[in-house]
Amino acid sequence: MSAFTPDAVIAPVVFLWKPFFMLDSGGSFACLIKNDDGSPLLSPQKEARLMKQKKGYVHIYTGDGKGKTTAALGLALRAAGAGMKVFIGQFFKKKGSSEFAALARLNDAITSRHYGKNHLLSNEPSEQDRKSAREGFLDAREAIMSGLYDLVILDEIILTVYFNLLAVEDLLDLIRHKPDPIELVMTGRKADLRLIEAADLVTEMKEIKHYYQTGVLARRGIES
Repeated sequence: MSAFTPDAVIAPVVFLWKPFFMLDSGGSFACLIKNDDGSPLLSPQKEARLMKQKKGYVHIYTGDGKGKTTAALGLALRAAGAGMKVFIGQFFKKKGSSEFAALARLNDAITSRHYGKNHLLSNEPSEQDRKSAREGFLDAREAIMSGLYDLVILDEIILTVYFNLLAVEDLLDLIRHKPDPIELVMTGRKADLRLIEAADLVTEMKEIKHYYQTGVLARRGIES
């Protein structure tokens, strides 16, 4: 190795952060980092793995058991803790439910909206119910396409299909046109098979045993 001389020129090393991926015009990820010949810097296998990690997926939480909303809100809390922006649209829920008080304290990270009333399980839906469901659907579509949110949760939206307030095609449309980075969660009983087929993750909450059957009503902070 030659000795250092005053005439030696030491070029500074500068590290520039650059993202590996950006969204193309179709809302899909494209690799930004290229070799000199224009080929991708990463191998196809590594690029595919990274793209899978960057992609947002579609979750369905369904079934007759307790825990669908609880699971969705737990995911919202985790996402907010990671610095992500979250939109929650709740259908068929009382505004007085305790989760709304907690969500209000996290309004810098979580935006929550409420649509409709909670009486549809035992009553025929009214025109106002249909109007509220449509409003929620339009807000959900705007939230998904806006680019403002990393995670969109549509709590009990699956029941809007069961009660004929929205068509299954409406929900499939949200899934089909979701930009790649957006994580989308839909909850509710009676999930249509077409939704199950379109989703990436489906969890069925199955009731094995419930204290409701012994006369225990909904308790504040636990069920409401």
